[in-house]
Order: sequence, then C-alpha cells, then structure tokens
Amino acid sequence: MSEAIKSIPAQPRTRPGSQCAHQLRGGGQVPAVVYGHKEAVLTIAVPHDDMWKVIRQGARIIDVQMGGKSEHCLVQEVQWDHLGKEIQHVDFKRVSADEKVQVTVPVQLRGTSPGVAAGGVVNLVLHDLHIECLVINIPETLRVNISDLQLDGAIHIKELVLPEGVKVLGDPDEVVVQCVPKVEEAEPAPGEAGAVEPEVITARKPDEKGDED
Repeated sequence: MSEAIKSIPAQPRTRPGSQCAHQLRGGGQVPAVVYGHKEAVLTIAVPHDDMWKVIRQGARIIDVQMGGKSEHCLVQEVQWDHLGKEIQHVDFKRVSADEKVQVTVPVQLRGTSPGVAAGGVVNLVLHDLHIECLVINIPETLRVNISDLQLDGAIHIKELVLPEGVKVLGDPDEVVVQCVPKVEEAEPAPGEAGAVEPEVITARKPDEKGDED
C-alpha cells in the first residue's frame, strides 16, 4: 500500500488567473485547489519539489497544512506541461480514513511468461485499472503474475489476485494482459510491390549524345 507523506506545506492564493499561476511556477510553487466534503474550495500553492517527492514516492494520501490547519487529502489529479516534466496544477480532494474512493492505479507485470519461450510476445492491454477501496488501502500498483501465461493465453480482470478490500471497476471479462504469437515480417517475393528489380545496363547506341563522331 502507498505510504502517506506526513505533510506538505501550503500557502493561500489571493490572486486568480494565469499570470499569477505563471509567477508561482517561476518561484518554485505549484497552483492547487482543495475541495470536497461540502466545504469551501481552497485555492492554494504548494512547493514544487515537495509535490514532486510525493509523486515519486507513489503517495496518494497526504496532509496539506496551511495556517495551522491540516487537510487530509487524496491527490486526485496532477496536470503536467506538454513535455510531461513540470507539474502545472494539482487537485486535492478531502477524504477521511474510513471513506471509499475510486482511483486509477498502474498495472505492473511480475514473472516471465512461458509463452515467450514458445515464440510469443507479452502484450499488456490495460496499463491502468480503475479501482475502488478504502483510502488507507490504495495500492501503488496492481501486480499481475504472468508466470503461468502460456502462448495464446490471457489474464482477465476477473482472474486478478487483488489486495484485500480492493475492487476493480470494469468488465470482468476484459483482457488485462495476453501472450500472442510473434509476427514475423515476410520478405517481398520477386516482382511484388517493394521488390527492387536489378538495373539492366545496355550498350550505348552509336548516335547517342556524347558519342564521338
């Protein structure tokens, strides 16, 4: 399960707008909001480096501290720049320890498929899964063991071994990962499109340009 960061400091944002947000990012801060539990929406800013640490550690539940008050929050959404390197904005959702939430977690394959030795290739169909569980039970990843995955075999959602209290939301018959035959690229036959015909060199005729008189 993901471990919560003890806290992340925050400061209020008093000026809305893209210009203010740009200035915050230039100063090492990230614009953010805190919402949920029928309380007022808070517009805040958090340190970029601290937020990056939260994401790198896989933490989903953190305490946002501002003005002597602590908000127990789920990292609901993170927006990135077009290169996917810099955090642009964060949505924090207020939660309680006994509350069920719906989140998306990545799939991680474990083991080696025997189907690969038989000439197959492993194809991860679903890279992420949408789950429901208690806040305190959010896993960092969902690990799928492929040690018994044979050639032409598949593992479906209903066949996953899930952590206690975790439920996958989706079609139980949907394929998560499969082992399919490796497709060999066929060489074009002579005369087919893409085949290169040998160049035929013929003797020059006596009256061609460039011949001596």
